[in-house]
Amino acid sequence: IRFIKMEIVKEISKMKEISKFWKRQGYKIAFVPTMGFLHGAHLALVKKAKELGDKTVVSIFVNPLQFGPKEDFREYPRDLERDLALLEKEKVDAVFIPETEEMYPPDFQTYVEVTKLTTGLCGAFRPGHFKGVTTVVLKLFNIINPDIAIFGEKDYQQLQVIKQMIKDLNLDIEIVAHPTVREKDGLAMSSRNIYLSSAERESAISLYKALLLAQKLVKEGEKDSQKIKEEMEKFIYSFPFTKVQYIEFVDPQTLDPIDKINKPVLCALAVYVGKARLIDNMLITP
Repeated sequence: IRFIKMEIVKEISKMKEISKFWKRQGYKIAFVPTMGFLHGAHLALVKKAKELGDKTVVSIFVNPLQFGPKEDFREYPRDLERDLALLEKEKVDAVFIPETEEMYPPDFQTYVEVTKLTTGLCGAFRPGHFKGVTTVVLKLFNIINPDIAIFGEKDYQQLQVIKQMIKDLNLDIEIVAHPTVREKDGLAMSSRNIYLSSAERESAISLYKALLLAQKLVKEGEKDSQKIKEEMEKFIYSFPFTKVQYIEFVDPQTLDPIDKINKPVLCALAVYVGKARLIDNMLITP
């Protein structure tokens, strides 16, 4: 099939129309939601979407609802022109780029919240963040009506929260998890990496290395998650510019904290490197 020009859609009504048209043709729609400032990890999700669906939609929307009052909504990196060029190269079928007013008109007053899964990890430090995520994602699902949506495992808690929402609200959407995409030295790709100075960039590798350290300690037979946390923290603080926000060992499904590691656990952490808040995680099997 010859690739027809990528559609750039700003209006909700137009996006719905396109999706309905595709559905009538029997096409399977694969969707990748993003906040733009695309990098290799986003493009890996897009490639996966193209493999799994007949039509690929990417949304670019920096969602104000998921930023706290002291967070970086204003500074969040944006480069729409570059994003669109990258997506055109990947032969994406449609890019949905609504304005904030289009998504949240002045009388907007409905929110979607997954309760228990959002209490720990990032949820403990970013109140309201996941409520903003689930609200916008459900809106995007309703507008685009995808069959498949692709999310990265770097945002592991977000992935579990979305899966829970899908299950609880009986949505007919298959959620596909994509493994974390990393730089050559192991740093998880993130739009926020742009905030790092070159000296801070060298310290940012401490997150991935700390996860490898945890894996090594568990493999050597350490089962006490508290002891491993202390070792990881010590290790991260041996790098300049670092400030640990949390290191947690949790059940991969329920995200409940785990003290004794007798089965596969998720180790998740959030660390400030300079002003950049970076997150990472790894599944660790004893």
